[in-house]
Amino acid sequence: MNYLILLLAGVIPLAVGALYYSNMLFGKSWMNLNGFTEDQLKEGNPIVLFGSSYIFSCLLAFALSGIVIHQTGVMQLFAMDPGWGKEGSDIMNYYNDFMSSYGDWHRSFGHGALHGGFIAVIFALPLIAINALFERRGWKYIGIHFGYWFVTLILMGGVICQFM
Repeated sequence: MNYLILLLAGVIPLAVGALYYSNMLFGKSWMNLNGFTEDQLKEGNPIVLFGSSYIFSCLLAFALSGIVIHQTGVMQLFAMDPGWGKEGSDIMNYYNDFMSSYGDWHRSFGHGALHGGFIAVIFALPLIAINALFERRGWKYIGIHFGYWFVTLILMGGVICQFM
């Protein structure tokens, strides 16, 4: 587990959000849909807002790592064996042989990005849409937020899979 990559991947949602929700892209539409003004957005404690967002983004990166890196599942499968972690044990020999043959399969930016896109569609979209529907928000609201998470999760998945 490369925690540095997870910490770096945690920056991606903040960086994408800075651009995506800027006035160059969807910021004005997002503000109008929520009834926000520029002055309202300047209120609050930015350290709490961005610090909390970064922590949540790192948690998301950690969760994504188990999805976009298939070899993590193999390790999870074997880790409950009593011989796990003991060099020379049957399970460790099997695991090491398996990883030497298949440990680098599907470890590319494109593969991680593909999984990130799937995660956006099957997790982020339903979560956003369910909340939005109960809050009586429209499809434009759902589309703006889904677009952000689609781009963000593609980038996070790609970076994690390529570099971790």
